[in-house]
Amino acid sequence: MRTLFLLLIAANLAFFAWARYYAPADSAADPEPLRRQLKPESIRILTGGELAGLPVLKPRPAPDTQPPPACAEWGGFALAETPRAAQALEPLALGERLSQKRSEETAGWWVFIPPQANRAGALKKTAELKALGIDDYFIIQDEGKTRWAVSLGVFSSEEAARNRLESLRAKGVRSAQTGARETPVAKIWFQVRNPDSALQGKLKELAQGSPGTEIRNCQ
Repeated sequence: MRTLFLLLIAANLAFFAWARYYAPADSAADPEPLRRQLKPESIRILTGGELAGLPVLKPRPAPDTQPPPACAEWGGFALAETPRAAQALEPLALGERLSQKRSEETAGWWVFIPPQANRAGALKKTAELKALGIDDYFIIQDEGKTRWAVSLGVFSSEEAARNRLESLRAKGVRSAQTGARETPVAKIWFQVRNPDSALQGKLKELAQGSPGTEIRNCQ
């Protein structure tokens, strides 16, 4: 037993000497962890007042990653209004990116000058409109109670019709009014492929200058 006890002591001493002087530097056991710290004397605990004075870091807002629409369209225009809208788009130089779509829509509202006694009376009204710089209109010639009325636009909503009426009154038209008119009409939409944000802004400006029209996404 005494011999075994002495052998255990000798083994422990040998292991201690190997670990202290001969073990590799990247050994998992670090005999001097405090000595290996970087400037431990510079570490200090902040007080509550010092913490309150530190600037608050606000999270950076996430970027707007919403992709622009693949297609935007401006409309809808009556057939008589289409040339004027096409002319307004010419400065944008859209080329092959621009196309037209025709749709049949039910117009619930229209802006009009009430029916005149005859064709001559309707022509007199249109001459007054031309003198005011208004050329998007047409005379109703079909038989019925609206014959010889002068239509100044048909719209899908009352708000759009009222906007059109206000713009006409601003130009000096006094005899126009709005009313319900459930009738199918042809509408033209100008479609622009792959519009960037700048182009979308220009299209919105055009829509704001043309009461009763809108900009919307398309397929």
